[in-house]
Amino acid sequence: MNVLPLVFTSGWASGINAYAVVLLLGIFGKTGMTDEVPASLQRTDVLIVAGVLFLCEAVADKIPYVDSIWDSVHTVIRPLTGAVLGALLAGQSGSLSDITAGVIGGSTALASHFIKAGTRMAINTSPEPFSNIVVSTAEDLGVAGIVTFAIFHPGAAAIIAAVILAAGLALLIFLWSRIRRFLRRRAQRREEKRLGPGARETAGAPPYR
Repeated sequence: MNVLPLVFTSGWASGINAYAVVLLLGIFGKTGMTDEVPASLQRTDVLIVAGVLFLCEAVADKIPYVDSIWDSVHTVIRPLTGAVLGALLAGQSGSLSDITAGVIGGSTALASHFIKAGTRMAINTSPEPFSNIVVSTAEDLGVAGIVTFAIFHPGAAAIIAAVILAAGLALLIFLWSRIRRFLRRRAQRREEKRLGPGARETAGAPPYR
């Protein structure tokens, strides 16, 4: 079987929650549900580390502003994970060049990561925290569902991932104005912290509540 659909889907999912993808693929391989997963991902130590980091992300990703900091830290980690997973999956199947698979997995992960991070910035402009919890939970369930589906129906899962990726890009463009306001407000707060607690009142603006 050509492993390209699985590489694409795992790359897309890695841009949203890389640790969940590593954990799921490792479990599927270790339990014998698929032969596409390399032995390096099935190691017990890899599964434990991925599980712990997944739990950390599950908490951090649901807290307003903390989620954006977490996304910033993972700007390199998620695409790198997508590239490594792609190369490992290609090496296991032998049906696709490792370099090609790495590029596909990494670039897809980078695209979905920027969509996730940008969308979360827009959500953080909302004063209530519930939207962060709802969106984060939906992302976790979506990644788990599509990666699981990709093990059994890789072609169909890749099509679903591509549609979600395109829809996310369209949503990100739509929300760009809110994202710009978020970045501008955050930069203003940093400047006020640098100048001192009375900087905003001195400028004639009401203090933040």
